[in-house]
Amino acid sequence: MRLFRMQTFLKKIYIFLVALFALFSASAAEEVSFTLNAPMIVSEGETFRIEFELNAKPDDNSFVPPSFEGFDVVAGPSVSQGSSVQIINGEITKSVSYAITYVLVPQSVGNTTIEAATIAVKKRSYATQPTIVEVRKGEQGGASQQGRGGQNESLESRANRTVGKDDLLLRLELSKRSVYRGEPVRAILKLYSRVNIAGSEGAKMPAFNGFWSQQVDIEQGPFRETLNGKVYEAYNIAEYLLYPQQGGTLTIEPAEMTVVVQVMVQSNRGFDPFFGGHEVYNVRRALKTPEVKVQVKEFPVGAPASFAGAVGRYTMSHKLSASEVTANSALSLQLTISGTGNLNFVKAPELSLPSSFELYDIKTEEKISTSASGSVGYRRFDYPIIVRAEGSYDIAPVAFTYFDTEKAKYVTLTTPQLHISVTPDKNATTQPSVALGVKREDVRLLGEDIRFIMLGAPALRSYIAPFILSPLYWVVLVALVALAVVAYIVIRKRIRDSRNVVLIKGRRANKMAIRRLRIAEKYMREQDRRAFYEEMLRALWGYLSDRFNIPVADLTKEGVREELSRRGAEAEAEDIISIITRCEEAQYSPMATVDMGEVYTDGIDVVSKIETALKR
Repeated sequence: MRLFRMQTFLKKIYIFLVALFALFSASAAEEVSFTLNAPMIVSEGETFRIEFELNAKPDDNSFVPPSFEGFDVVAGPSVSQGSSVQIINGEITKSVSYAITYVLVPQSVGNTTIEAATIAVKKRSYATQPTIVEVRKGEQGGASQQGRGGQNESLESRANRTVGKDDLLLRLELSKRSVYRGEPVRAILKLYSRVNIAGSEGAKMPAFNGFWSQQVDIEQGPFRETLNGKVYEAYNIAEYLLYPQQGGTLTIEPAEMTVVVQVMVQSNRGFDPFFGGHEVYNVRRALKTPEVKVQVKEFPVGAPASFAGAVGRYTMSHKLSASEVTANSALSLQLTISGTGNLNFVKAPELSLPSSFELYDIKTEEKISTSASGSVGYRRFDYPIIVRAEGSYDIAPVAFTYFDTEKAKYVTLTTPQLHISVTPDKNATTQPSVALGVKREDVRLLGEDIRFIMLGAPALRSYIAPFILSPLYWVVLVALVALAVVAYIVIRKRIRDSRNVVLIKGRRANKMAIRRLRIAEKYMREQDRRAFYEEMLRALWGYLSDRFNIPVADLTKEGVREELSRRGAEAEAEDIISIITRCEEAQYSPMATVDMGEVYTDGIDVVSKIETALKR
């Protein structure tokens, strides 16, 4: 009995030590981030709040605030901190939140920058990025704004009027507008926003006619930038490296994108104790970039014969496998071209060899990555060579020419002259005869090129009837026709199913909702309340849009209640509307009044319940 109790006690200690070690390991592995959360636009004389957020415990007295030039500090610093531990599938994660809050008032109208603040964690310093805040003149009362549309103005009209012409912009930004043919151009498609974006309903990328395009992985953002004197949240939609393939003026056609914006408008239902008489509304905006023209210059005349269209800046190295070989043996010459430019288009330089050297297919190896200035890395060319005759040979220098766009001239790289000694092949059984006046390396072995005439009695074979029009021919033909009919029926069915947009969106609604909820779970672990509730709303509204084939902009709570009630899911309708309301309240509430874990669990449950109810 005592032995059993001792074993149980030791097991508990072991489990405790393992959990403690995993907890410290999870805490140590978490990457430290120090960010500033500040509004993008404020009014003159308006008080607003900013937060410096840290996901770790800082060193004592290590926080150094910015100077707040251009602002009056009304309150702060106010410090709040917390921590949480989660165990999911045996994996322990620990998160720490540390926030320093200030309340500011802008001193004047214009764009004012909040400089970087610094803090130290375990004696290592971290700093925020300088953040621009746009201060504009205050509104001249709500009556004049309301009066423009009248008391009977619809909710949709008021919501559309809230989104200004310059609040959403789509731009294609190029690194250069005048380049040489083959010179890489960096193109970034950016979305600039001064409003709350709820999602998008599709995008059409340019065709990039006249360019060879390569898409590049990019950090999407958002980033705070200034455009035309106004402050925006900039989102990188896509980035490309464009290589012009022809000279002249090339036109990049417009890119198109539809964005759904979430705005708050004054409701006609009276005062609400929480929202103050406002209601959230979705507004769709179709955006389009202007045409962009690129001037492509041709290469200067007088290009060397070794120039094959390479553009950029390169170096070349060589490696010969052996300088002394025996006849009928192999060797290889390796050329490596490294640098930056249109490396994907670099071709193998031409190699001039003696006539007794046989060159086989060139092998290519490459390691290329993309950067703002083009492709970076190397291309390696391996020339396999068979030497047939003994003697002493010289391989002429190999030349590679590229066009340097910075210097606007051709640059030729060459290898030194290579010397190869070839000794006789001791394993050869016969030696080819050499005719007078013919060099040994010009001779080819012809002993195996002649075959003797067959002697003896001929072997005759019986005549076989042709396959065409035979019974087997008709069987195969009928089978092929039947197979074609079956394939036609299957393909037609798939085409009909693919055209049924409602069926496809309804089938994938649950999968899309689960994918978005996983993104929300990631924000929940990071204790990013604002991003979590935005992603939860995007997941729930998107699920309802896909499930009932109703655009997000046309969805309302009453419409959802009617649609679910009509399908026999009245209880589920109230549940999902309740969760959406809680997310909206938490999204616009400055205090953490709603538990994220509870909202996340309820969201998964209600989607599962709706799927079960609709399948009954």
